[in-house]
Amino acid sequence: MSAPIVLAFSGGLDTSYLVPKLAEESGREVVAVTVDTGGLDAAAAGDLERRARALGAVAFRRVDARAELFDRVLRFLIAGNVRRGGTYPISVGAERALQAEVVARVARELGATAVAHGSTAAGNDQVRFEVALRAAAPGLEILAPIRDEPVSRAEEVAFLEARGLPVPPFGAAYSVNRGLWGTTIGGRETLSSETPLPEEAWVVTRGAFATPRAPERHALAFERGLPVAWDGERLAPVALLERLERDAGRFGIGRGIHLGETILGIKGRVAYEAPAAETILAAHRELEKLVLTGRQLRAKETVAALYGDLVHEGQLLEPVGRDLEAFLASSQARVTGGVQLLFRSGQLFVEGVASPHSLMKASRGAYGEVAGEWSGADAKGFSRIVALAGELAARAASGEGAP
Repeated sequence: MSAPIVLAFSGGLDTSYLVPKLAEESGREVVAVTVDTGGLDAAAAGDLERRARALGAVAFRRVDARAELFDRVLRFLIAGNVRRGGTYPISVGAERALQAEVVARVARELGATAVAHGSTAAGNDQVRFEVALRAAAPGLEILAPIRDEPVSRAEEVAFLEARGLPVPPFGAAYSVNRGLWGTTIGGRETLSSETPLPEEAWVVTRGAFATPRAPERHALAFERGLPVAWDGERLAPVALLERLERDAGRFGIGRGIHLGETILGIKGRVAYEAPAAETILAAHRELEKLVLTGRQLRAKETVAALYGDLVHEGQLLEPVGRDLEAFLASSQARVTGGVQLLFRSGQLFVEGVASPHSLMKASRGAYGEVAGEWSGADAKGFSRIVALAGELAARAASGEGAP
């Protein structure tokens, strides 16, 4: 018997279509592998397995990679305060390289020689999956029927219905990817730059603005850059992120639409809901302002931008990633403390930060009030020297010589 095809199975329309499509065209067995990087409860996981088997998969494997995702990717996105376009926390891109690596791992365990994914030719995920798969398992054959034999979502639905096979929720209307670091939603509205997403298309924050909620205050604690406690309760990273998604999601925090550069070189637009990421990144950034020097913060911005590009492009297995991670990890040595947060409908406000490594408390001065560290004469001389470059430029521009 020929080796099976291992399919990266999300349970969405494309991968649902691929189970019977691959089996019919190749005559090989299909093993569906779901890499759980968040957004799956026990009931949803059970539904995925039942759907995969109903579609014709001979086996289903669910791999819980949530903790691995945090340890290998998210902790560094937090350390770098990484966002694309200044807003989007790379919710989906953060997962793809690890998912590809895990799928390759399962394929090797099963003796499979081919893996398949459901990415289209028009999106970033085809690049992310294949770049990561080639780095993780260079010898595996990669199948991408949706990309290589283009088919519309309506045709996929018709294919499944003609065979009496289950069609996933949302049908052909929206493509939804839900994970630990956020949810992305694509549909006809995101194909242009003008149209908002209808309320019923949102997943985590749906209805959050229907009735105004009373404001809530919360506290998030960090140790060496890692979020460790919510409102005084210590939680493991996965549990903490899942709690934040619920608590901040109720207020519609982290909802947005990102328009930016795709890996393919064109502009792309996607709706996203990232309550946990938004809360953690906002809090972490303010805590860093208290404990890191200005030069540390500026250097981190450069490194974080490079690291964000690697994650976005599926290049996380590139060796330079380890170098950037080492820098980011080192920068977090003193990022310990607590952040006070205020939630309002659609708004997150950082009310205050405290740390045993506070650079504010380390100074005898108080900005705008007490010099403490210098005298008035020192300040006068400093201002004169700082102004010198501009003064010389103005003098030269006017043709004047030295006074």
